[in-house]
Amino acid sequence: MNLIIVAVISTCVAVVYGNTTCQTPNGRSGQCITLTECKPLVEIINNPKKTNQDVVLLQKSKCGAIEGSLVPKVCCPSESQAGPGDSLNGACRTPNGEIGKCVSIYSCQYISNMLKPPVSNENLSFVQKSKCESSEQYSVCCRPPPVTEVKTKYSAVGGTCQAQLTAFPPEPNSSCCGEMVAVGNKIVGAGGEATMIDEHPWTALIEYLNIMDSTISLSCGGSLISNKYVLTAAHCIAGKVLQTYTPNKVRLGEFDTSNDGKDCVAAAGGGEDCTDGAISFNIEKIIPHPKYGQTAKRNDIGLIRIQGTAPYTDFIRPICLPSKDLTLPENTPPSFSMSAVGWGKTEFKIRSDVKVQISLPFVKLDKCQSEYGGRHSSISLGTGQLCAGGLSGQDSCKGDSGGPLVYEYQSKFQLVGVISFGPADCGKEGLPGIYTNVYQYLDWIKSVIVQ
Repeated sequence: MNLIIVAVISTCVAVVYGNTTCQTPNGRSGQCITLTECKPLVEIINNPKKTNQDVVLLQKSKCGAIEGSLVPKVCCPSESQAGPGDSLNGACRTPNGEIGKCVSIYSCQYISNMLKPPVSNENLSFVQKSKCESSEQYSVCCRPPPVTEVKTKYSAVGGTCQAQLTAFPPEPNSSCCGEMVAVGNKIVGAGGEATMIDEHPWTALIEYLNIMDSTISLSCGGSLISNKYVLTAAHCIAGKVLQTYTPNKVRLGEFDTSNDGKDCVAAAGGGEDCTDGAISFNIEKIIPHPKYGQTAKRNDIGLIRIQGTAPYTDFIRPICLPSKDLTLPENTPPSFSMSAVGWGKTEFKIRSDVKVQISLPFVKLDKCQSEYGGRHSSISLGTGQLCAGGLSGQDSCKGDSGGPLVYEYQSKFQLVGVISFGPADCGKEGLPGIYTNVYQYLDWIKSVIVQ
């Protein structure tokens, strides 16, 4: 008999006999009641897009019939009885007791992020408790994206920061730098992965005008450090690059360079999460470090002052300058790794359209020097530089120059390094990438910034 007809017949029953406890198909306790009294199952019946799994759930939920009739009774979990993994019409309850949706783990960003190494026992337990039944092989109960929380945070903090930001970088302990709404020159290797759409909102792209054919290219990155200044590598704004290209604009709020306008991705729990669209600012002034080029590969740092002021949004925010030199032995955290971010070439040797990030281990300068000394004797590293990486197939390289090397310190992201250079064959085992140590240049940065 068609389930819709059964539901209609059930509504005509005036007398309901005593209910008994039962166990749902998902192993939870429930009440054996008439079908029309069970709202979750009625929602499934009335859903024109029922899946085969929904039908099986309905069939397995039967716990008897009203005495003297063929009207079915079902084992119905009340909302208070529903627990982690209970999936009714795609709805479920998370381990935290929130109503969520049973989806593929790959569609639930905050849960899939819990499985990124290193995986804590707490995160592993949460993922295991989130398991639910659906047509997908690996399914979890995923809460909807916290849209209200994000808007509340932005309205409370964003408006204040928008008013307070100036040309001078915020202090590292400020609530107006180094924070993301989301809770990673080339990025190569299996470890490189696309960022979430609102991750690393300080990452900038430099637009270049080819002086020969007037075409526009994107060859370097940078980091927004205030509402007027972007920190980048000196070789991106001085030297050989100027023989062919002119730095023309700075692009902020970018995610997917192949798309004009707003960029959108699927959001956990359904719907889409979209950027506001990238904004390009004309360049008012370029300021390479005055000692860049005097010593090979040293002092590779510079500033770009933009015309106008950068807004403070979910997708455009400044990063904090470092509060201490994390490369010093007394400051280096255990198992110290940082994240390089950019749009450079991938392991497939083509430029990435979307912003990507990769985690890179810190390498002490003396070890790094010994690696380069045997293969590139002309390279002499100094205190204004730091090394990270050296793992096969994982590196920052061409196309990411000038971009950020960041570290999350005391819940704030700080700009530890600027992507400078590395071996021509990026991602080469034993040869780390070289980065400008931002902390060593704080005095210079602050000396050249004007309101």
